[in-house]
Amino acid sequence: MSRFVRPSKYRHVFGQPAKKENSIENVKVTTSAWDTNLISASGSYLSLNWASSGGGAFAILPLPSPFGPIPFGIPYKLPDIIPLARGHTAPVLDTDWSPFQDNVVASGGEDGKILVYKVESREFEGWGGDKWQPVDFEPVARIAGSARKIGQVQFHPTAAHVLAATSGDYIVKLWDLGSPEEPRSTLTGHQDTIQGLAFNTTGTLLATTCRDRKIRLFDPRVGGEAVRITDGHSGIKGSRIVWMGDKDRLATTGFSKMSDRQLSIWEPGSLNNVTTTIIDQSAGVVMPFWSDNGVIFLAGKGDGNIRFYEYESDALHPLSEHKSSDPQRGMCFLPRRALSVSECEIARAYKVTGSIIEPIAFIVPRKSDTFQSDIFPPAASDEPALTAAQFFSGKTAQPKLVDLNSGEITSSSAAVATTPSPFSAPTQSIPNPPTRTYTALAPVSVPAPEPSPLTQGRFVDAAPSPVVATSVYPTSFSLHPPAPIPRDEPSPVRTSGDDTHLAENAQLRTDLREAKAQIRNLELQVETLKANAARAAKTLQFGLE
Repeated sequence: MSRFVRPSKYRHVFGQPAKKENSIENVKVTTSAWDTNLISASGSYLSLNWASSGGGAFAILPLPSPFGPIPFGIPYKLPDIIPLARGHTAPVLDTDWSPFQDNVVASGGEDGKILVYKVESREFEGWGGDKWQPVDFEPVARIAGSARKIGQVQFHPTAAHVLAATSGDYIVKLWDLGSPEEPRSTLTGHQDTIQGLAFNTTGTLLATTCRDRKIRLFDPRVGGEAVRITDGHSGIKGSRIVWMGDKDRLATTGFSKMSDRQLSIWEPGSLNNVTTTIIDQSAGVVMPFWSDNGVIFLAGKGDGNIRFYEYESDALHPLSEHKSSDPQRGMCFLPRRALSVSECEIARAYKVTGSIIEPIAFIVPRKSDTFQSDIFPPAASDEPALTAAQFFSGKTAQPKLVDLNSGEITSSSAAVATTPSPFSAPTQSIPNPPTRTYTALAPVSVPAPEPSPLTQGRFVDAAPSPVVATSVYPTSFSLHPPAPIPRDEPSPVRTSGDDTHLAENAQLRTDLREAKAQIRNLELQVETLKANAARAAKTLQFGLE
C-alpha cells in the first residue's frame, strides 16, 4: 500500500443540505415514466415537470438557495394551486433553460410540440397573498417538433437561439428559434429510443446514447448519419452521456450485462474506451453531471447518495459521497456563474425527493473568507459567442467565460482548431478580444431577417447593441415584434375567409381560457375535499379512541 496521498484541493469537499425553510415543499412531480431528470435550473429559476390534469404542464419557480430564503417572498411550502406552464396537450417530458438568458426555458412533451417561455419577475408578485389569483404562463413560441413525442430538449452552449430536440421517431433535430418553421439540421441513424445527448464545449459536435446500446457522434450542422459509432454499455437499461468540458473526453453511465452500474470515459476522435469504473449493482439509472472544476457528480435515481469523482490524466479518483436516506427522483445542477463563492461553494444540486425540492451545496472547507481562485476557475458566461446564423453558416467560437471574482468577461483560453477534423465540417474561427469590459460591444454584421407576420412573438436574431455597465451579467436576449407597415404603402388585402378564421381563432382562445378556469376550479375543489376528508378521518379516529 502506498504511503503517499494524491494531492487534491477538492479532497475534503462535502455536501450540505439546505434547511427546511430554504427548500420547496408541496411540489407535485409528474407520474410520467419517461426517463429524464424531471428538473432543470437557470441562474434565477427552476422548472419541474408537474403532475396536472387537462394536458401537460410544468412549474416555473424562483430559485431557492441553501443560504437564504426563496426570493419574491414566496413561502417554502407552495400553495395547492400555483401558476403553471400549461401549453402542452400531453405530459411534459423535458425542459431546459437557455444558457444566455436566465428567464427563457424550452419544453418538449408527448404531444410532439416544443414550446418556449419567457418569464418575467413581476409574474411572481403577491404569491399566496390575499386576493391572489394564479395566472398561467403563456409560451412565446410554438414549434411542431415531431408527429411523435419530444423526449429531450437542449440549448446550444455557444450559439444563441439554437435548440436540439430528440423525438420518438429516433431522430435529433436542431432548430433556429428565430425562424422555427423548419429544422436547420436533422441527425438520423438511431435504431431505438435516444436516451441522452450532449454538445461539446464549442457545440461543433453532438454525442448521443441510445437504447440500441450504441454511442454516436454527429456533426450537428451537417446532419445525416453519425460520423462515429461504437458499442456502449452492454446492459439494456438506461444510459446517459455528458461532455467533460474542455478535457476532450466523453463520460457515459450505464449498465453491464450483469446489471453492474458503470461509469466510462471515451476518447471522441476514435470513440475508444479510455477507462470503465464499476459503481455498484443498484437498479436506478445514473445521472452524470460535469463541473469545470474537473469533478463529475453521479446521482442514481432511487438512491439517496451522490458520488463525486475527480478526473485527472485519464483516471477517475473517488473524492467522497453525500449520503441521504431520502431517494431522489430527479436532479439538476446550478450554472457555475450563479454559485456563492463567499461560501466556497463549487457546485449546487437541486434534488427532487417525494414532494420536496432540496438544495444541496457542495463546499470546500476553507478558513479564509477571501475569494479562493484555485477552486473557482472561470465559468461559462451568459453571453453567446455566436448567433444562430453564424453557427449554421459554419463559424466556430470558444464560449465566453466570466471571472467569478471580478465579473469580467473573457474569451476561452483554449484555441479553436483552424483545420477541419476528420469528422466535422470546415469551420471558421471568430476572433474575440482577450478581455472585454461593459463600456461597448462591437456589433456583428449579420443582416436582420425581413419582418413578417410569421415572426410575431418569435425569437429573431439581430445584431447586438452596445452593452451598458449595469450588471455583471448583461442581457443579450430579446423578442422583436414585426415592423409596422408604413402609412404610404397599401395594407394587405383581407378576404372574408381571413375574417372567418380570425373569429374562429378568437373563439377557440376564449374556449381554452374558460376550460383552463374550469380545470383550476375543479383542482381547487378536489384539494378542498381532500383536506375535509383528512380532518374528518382524524376526528373520527379521536372519537373511537
